[in-house]
Amino acid sequence: MADFDLVLAGTVVLPDRVIDTGFVAVADGKVAAVGEGSPPAARESHRLPKALILPGAIDAQVHSLSQRDQEDFHWSTRSAAAGGVTTIVDMPYDEGHVVSSGQAVREKAAHGEATARVDFALYGTVDPAEGALRIGEMAEAGVAAFKFSTFGTHPTRFPRIPPAALMDCFAAIAPLGLTAGVHNEDHETVDTYMARTRAAGISDWRAHGLSRPPIAELLAMHAIYEIGVATGCPAHVVHCSLARGYDIAASYRAQGFAATIEACIHYLVLDEENDVRRLGGKAKINPPVRSRAEVEGLWRHVAAGNVTLVSTDHVSWSEDRKTDPDMLANASGVPGLEVMVPLFVAGALKRGIPLTAAARLMAENPARHFRVAATKGALALGRDADITVLTPEPRVYDAAASGHNVVGWSPYNGLELPWRISGTYQRGRLVFDGTDVLAEPGSGRFVRPLQTKE
Repeated sequence: MADFDLVLAGTVVLPDRVIDTGFVAVADGKVAAVGEGSPPAARESHRLPKALILPGAIDAQVHSLSQRDQEDFHWSTRSAAAGGVTTIVDMPYDEGHVVSSGQAVREKAAHGEATARVDFALYGTVDPAEGALRIGEMAEAGVAAFKFSTFGTHPTRFPRIPPAALMDCFAAIAPLGLTAGVHNEDHETVDTYMARTRAAGISDWRAHGLSRPPIAELLAMHAIYEIGVATGCPAHVVHCSLARGYDIAASYRAQGFAATIEACIHYLVLDEENDVRRLGGKAKINPPVRSRAEVEGLWRHVAAGNVTLVSTDHVSWSEDRKTDPDMLANASGVPGLEVMVPLFVAGALKRGIPLTAAARLMAENPARHFRVAATKGALALGRDADITVLTPEPRVYDAAASGHNVVGWSPYNGLELPWRISGTYQRGRLVFDGTDVLAEPGSGRFVRPLQTKE
């Protein structure tokens, strides 16, 4: 009798090495063996000599419930499964139900377990009127990290947390061993440049970048990291569009501080002079998509090891909220769950960056960052058998044609993807077969972090 339930053989991509003739064996939903050469017998076995076999991706930044009655977990996690993402970390800014209390965490976790197709972890945030009051109860309820913003678009839904209040929150988080993630745009700077852009009568594709110049990001980043230094709390910038920002994060780490930084896939793919000009509101994202020179600068930081995580900041706004001729009137954010992994793999290979970066930045590092590495993030013995299989089958991406997105548009429509997600496994069970998502709503599990510091 075979000792294993499943064996996948092909090019196995690990954080520290690539095994060209490798295999991964699964038993009881866990990784039971990783090796090289002839694969062992199993009840189900697939020899995939041209395939890449990676740990299932962990998307560190997803907004599943930002628009009421629009996406929700059953759609976001469908896109995730089709994109080789086996765990999403969902943001707390849900329309009509901001996750800022222990009860809100428990309610969202229960909702997720009834509707999600892949596993999920949760961010928590704070009500500005309460400050740090409920941080402890949210940690007890199972949040994997906390999210704040130095810029505010709404007083309660997405509020600015001023420096003194941010200090209080960081100080409350520090003993918990969790991370404080912050949206990095200085509020006063954005207000000033927004007013200047409007006064100049600029409302086309140029308006967004002009209203949120690089200095807004860089000022906010220094504030975020200095508050981390002052409180001893791990400080995380949840998205950075500028090469200079990764220099800043690296300098704080060189000084011995916990300063991490995230690159969203849109900053590694899209540029202002081509894509924003072409797409208008469909490429409006905060912080803005920058120049092609910045895109290449970010890839150099990927190669240098200065990027902590790669994520999507996924949100599926309905098309009517992304097509206003006034660039600044559009909602900010784009969907990306279905394409993050193949886009990153294609971009890395194009630039000669080892594929080990994919396993680190989209699996191992997120698992460590959110303190779920005991079960997630690696093709390692005893971890959940969350696996992504890519095959070299070039295709032109079309979000509407895929059938796995609640909206039929994407800023990545028309891009050629040299690699296709041909299989996604969650705990050893096939949840996407390359064409159809097989996982039903409710099959995903709520993933809680370890409660003590590693």
